[in-house]
Amino acid sequence: MENTLDPADLQAVWLTLKLASVTTLFLLFIATPLAWWLAHSRKWYKGAVAALVALPLVLPPSVLGFYLLLLMGPHGLVGSLTSALHLGRLPFSFAGLVVGSVLFSLPFAVQPIQNAFEATGKRPLEVASTLRAGSWDRFFSVALPLARPGFITAIILAFAHTVGEFGVVLMLGGNIPGETRVLSVDIYNHVEAMEYGTAQLLAGGMVLFSFVVLLTLYFTSGKLLKVSR
Repeated sequence: MENTLDPADLQAVWLTLKLASVTTLFLLFIATPLAWWLAHSRKWYKGAVAALVALPLVLPPSVLGFYLLLLMGPHGLVGSLTSALHLGRLPFSFAGLVVGSVLFSLPFAVQPIQNAFEATGKRPLEVASTLRAGSWDRFFSVALPLARPGFITAIILAFAHTVGEFGVVLMLGGNIPGETRVLSVDIYNHVEAMEYGTAQLLAGGMVLFSFVVLLTLYFTSGKLLKVSR
C-alpha cells in the first residue's frame, strides 16, 4: 500500500495546526491572570480552583468531551445561550473544538506560568514598588519578563498537547472534513479503513513532532536557566 497523503490528509494537518495556534493564543490570555491569582492568592477556595484547573490532567478526555457536548448542545446552558444570541451551536464546529481544546489544555498553560510567578518571588515586585512603580507597571515590566521561561514552556506544551488531542475533539467535533477532522481523527480513520501505510506516515510525523517539541523544551529550559544564573 502506498504511503501517500491526499488533499484531505493535508487539510487535516492544516486544521490541526490552526486549532493548536488559536487554542494557544486563547490560553495565554486566560492562563496568565489565572496563574497570577493562583501564585499570589491566599483565599480559602484557592485549592478548589487549582484542582478544577488541573482536572483535565486526570479526567478521561472522552468524559470531558461528553459533558462539554451536553453543556453546549441545544438543551444545555451554553447551547441555549448561543442559540438565543443567534450565534449558532458550538458542537461539531471549529469554534466548539477551540472551546474544548482550551479547557483540555488549560493546566498545561496555567501550571508552568504559575510556577514561574512563584519562583520569581515578591522581592523584585517590592523593590519596584519602592521605586514608585504602579501595579500594572510592576506586572508588565518586572513580573512578566522574569516569568518568561514559564511562558515559553506553557506555549510549547499547550500547542503540542492540542496537536495530540483525540477524545475531546472526536466527542465534541465529530469527523467533519475541513471543519473538525483533525490529524488524530484522520489517523484513526485510516487505521479503521486498514490504510496502514498512510496512517503510519501521519503517525510517524506526529512522533517526530513530539520528539522535536520535547527536545526544544529541554534545550530552551536549560538555556534560560543558565541565563538566569
